[in-house]
Amino acid sequence: MALNKVEICGVNTSKLPVLKAEEKTDLFRRIKEGDAQARELYIKGNLRLVLSVIRRFQNSNENPDDLFQIGCIGLIKAIDNFDTSLQVRFSTYAVPMIIGEVRRYLRDYNSIRVSRSLRDIAYKAIYTREAYMKQNLREPTINEISEEIGIEKEMIVYAMDAIQSPVSLFEPVYSEGGDTLYVMDQISDKKNREDRWIEDLSLREAMNHLGERERHIIQLRFYEGKTQTEVAKEVGISQAQVSRLEKGALKSMRNYLRP
Repeated sequence: MALNKVEICGVNTSKLPVLKAEEKTDLFRRIKEGDAQARELYIKGNLRLVLSVIRRFQNSNENPDDLFQIGCIGLIKAIDNFDTSLQVRFSTYAVPMIIGEVRRYLRDYNSIRVSRSLRDIAYKAIYTREAYMKQNLREPTINEISEEIGIEKEMIVYAMDAIQSPVSLFEPVYSEGGDTLYVMDQISDKKNREDRWIEDLSLREAMNHLGERERHIIQLRFYEGKTQTEVAKEVGISQAQVSRLEKGALKSMRNYLRP
C-alpha cells in the first residue's frame, strides 16, 4: 500500500494546512458555538494526523484512499465528541478514535472472515488483559484470563490467533512534539468510552510523580516484564532494594490515584 503519494482521495497531501495552537483553540470555541465553517477548517487542519495514523496499517494491503476516508470518519467523530475540559491534547483523544475506526473497518471487511463468536472471545480476552494490567501492574497469565472470563484457555489462544494484529495499549503509534502516543484499544464491551484511556493517562501521570529511579524500576518491572533480579542487575542495586523501592513506588502511585 503506497502511502507516500501526494494525492489521496483527491486531497493534495503536500499542501495540507498545519494549525497553530491559538488557531486550534479559537476554531474549537467556534465549533462549540455551532460554526460549520470552523468545523470544516479544523477537519482540514488535522488531516495530517489521519495520514500519520494510517501509515501503521500500510501492511494491510488495503487501498490507502479507503483507509484515509475511514480515518477521516474517526477524526470527525473525535472532533464532535472532544471535551476541552479534559485538559488533554486533541491528538491524544483523536488518535485512538481514528485507530479504532480503521481497525473496525479492517475487522468487518476482511476477506478472511473470523466467526463472530471467536472475535468476541478474543476481544473479551484483550479487554480483560488490559484491565488486569491496570489493576495489578503486571501481565496476567492465560490461566488468570481464563478464570476471569470463564472460557477454556485453549479456546482463548485459538481465538487470539484467529484475529489479526492484536496489539497492546502501550504500543507507540504516533509522536507529536516529542510526546509519544500509545494504542488504547477501544474494541471491547465498552467501545468508544473515554474512561479507559483516561485511566491510562492517569496511571502514567502517577508515574511522573515518582523519582527517576523509582519510575525506571516500575517501567522495567511492569512495562518490560523484567524480574526484580534482572532489574537489580540493570540498575546496579540489590534485589532487596529493588523490592523496597518497588513497594514504595506502588504505594505512592496508589495514593496519587486515590480520589
